Amino acid sequence: MNAIDYAMELYKDIPCEFYIINIQKASSFVSDDLMMMSSTATIYQTLIAAAKKSIKNIIHNVESKYANKLHSFHSIVDYDNFIDGINQICEIKAIDLIIMGTKGAAGAEKMLFGSNTVHVMQRCNVNVLAIPNGCQFEGLDAVAFTSNYSSIFKDEELLTLVDIIKLYDSELNVLHLSDEDYLSESHNQITKLLDSSFGKIKHQFIDIDGKEVFKAIHDYIETNNIKMLTMMNRKHSFLERLFTKHLVETFGFKIDIPFLVMKNTQKTSEN
Repeated sequence: MNAIDYAMELYKDIPCEFYIINIQKASSFVSDDLMMMSSTATIYQTLIAAAKKSIKNIIHNVESKYANKLHSFHSIVDYDNFIDGINQICEIKAIDLIIMGTKGAAGAEKMLFGSNTVHVMQRCNVNVLAIPNGCQFEGLDAVAFTSNYSSIFKDEELLTLVDIIKLYDSELNVLHLSDEDYLSESHNQITKLLDSSFGKIKHQFIDIDGKEVFKAIHDYIETNNIKMLTMMNRKHSFLERLFTKHLVETFGFKIDIPFLVMKNTQKTSEN
């Protein structure tokens, strides 16, 4: 619900169709559950009916709270593998952006996000905006985009980011995660391409030491009042490092602002 509230505020002046999606996973049932039901069809019908009723109530509450004539809502309940279900729905409905809330995983081994959020960011074919628990929309004065400048970005890959920035006339801070291996020639080439992609958007390029990247980004977010962190999902990217780091290694790096992950359109044989 917190993520829905954020989405309503973020796109309050934009005509939008919102699909509230619930995926029921067959793997969550054990044999005892099956034995108590007359058939798997009965399980399916019971779950779908309960989920549809729940989403109907959510839509009613959201429409009553915001009464925004620019927004329309649709309910979708599916019985499928979590990621496959989302990808199929996104393709059929031509979804532009997945917005989801995240509370993070519990326990001593927890990461920055729960497993569902991580899987959606890594495997879904649509850009993902994750809203941390308790995060409320407070404008978008400043947005950060991280990159190690190891690959060239296409304009269409950056479209969601550019649209959001234009919507709020935000200042974009491009955080370059430098390391000893990057070449200045490549650095300059990609900087020029990004300059062109961002056009008249207010933006600046900031170099950050790649050796202490988590602390550097966290400190930059705090010091510069960054309201959204964004990055591209690429092999060997900051995102990949972020998801594989142990809690001890990322201690103190807490993302409590919206986190936009844009899809990688440059597929390789490894993907």
